[in-house]
Amino acid sequence: MTIHNFETKNSVLNKFIAELRDVTIQKDSMRFRKNIERVGEVLSYELSKTLAYTDQLTTTPLGEKTIPLAPSDIVICSILRAGLPFHQGILNYFDDAENGFISAYRHHENDSDDFEVIVNYFAAPNLEGKTLLLVDPMLATGRTLENVLKGLEGYGIPKEIHIVSVIGSEEGITYVNSIFPESTQLWIAAVDKELNAKGYIIPGLGDAGDLAYGSKL
Repeated sequence: MTIHNFETKNSVLNKFIAELRDVTIQKDSMRFRKNIERVGEVLSYELSKTLAYTDQLTTTPLGEKTIPLAPSDIVICSILRAGLPFHQGILNYFDDAENGFISAYRHHENDSDDFEVIVNYFAAPNLEGKTLLLVDPMLATGRTLENVLKGLEGYGIPKEIHIVSVIGSEEGITYVNSIFPESTQLWIAAVDKELNAKGYIIPGLGDAGDLAYGSKL
């Protein structure tokens, strides 16, 4: 797997990540969602540079111009619910893409540290021969992406897979690297070293879904 970690490069992305992590700014859920969306836009721009382009003739009022354009076979599949603002940021740049949505959540039995990832909803188009963008803001243990990969097997084999995340753990990235095809590319804004006992990224930013949309029962 090819890993594109943008934490190693100084850019405006640093500001968005700093605000996402800041406990004071996090209280503004609208700004939190907007920063997640902005990270999606920046990563989409960087990802777009690696796609296969085809020259297309465009007619202007005064003549014609050949412009290389990205493929139109992109499918954006996001993991609910934290993935929604991230999905929108990516869709802002790949606005003619097809879309898929996946429900996945952690189930901690009796409030224990151990958990299983439950995937109980898929809405996705045919993926055969297409460019799949798997969108998950928080790449913690990697087990959610593992379950999603298994769940998408019946939808066809994409020609290429790009995982797009905001923050990940070193452990989770290593695990994902071991189960996804070697040609997979990971686009990520920041990587943290640790997971706590419950499998949350440290220092991370907390529960992205709760910060974006409010706490859940």
